[in-house]
Amino acid sequence: QVQLVESGGGSVQSGGSLRLSCAASGYIYSSYCMAWFRQAPGKEREGVAVIDSRGTLTHAVAVKGRFTISQDNAKNTLYLQMNSLKPEDSAMYFCAATGWTCYSGANAIRNPTDFRYWGQGTQVTVSS
Repeated sequence: QVQLVESGGGSVQSGGSLRLSCAASGYIYSSYCMAWFRQAPGKEREGVAVIDSRGTLTHAVAVKGRFTISQDNAKNTLYLQMNSLKPEDSAMYFCAATGWTCYSGANAIRNPTDFRYWGQGTQVTVSS
């Protein structure tokens, strides 16, 4: 059974930085897509960044140039480095894994239902 546990959220001022971590346990295959999603109150869950089975990184337009997804396979950990944070980045951030072979993260990240495994989320709040 796959388990994902996020950490690193918190409250920062606009322009600040945070680094989210997602510790994975169980069978996480390199063929899975690993991604970060976020959901603000009253809004739909949206994809933030993804790493696909080929190692290709995809970032949402809203965060490109500010956020960077990475992974440490030796530690089974996924990261999201978030710089130049804005109040509109405030949301619950979730780590997710597809649970199936995923060749195109850019396609997978458009549909949260393509991801089988989810963490419990970590809250990020950015004040102006």
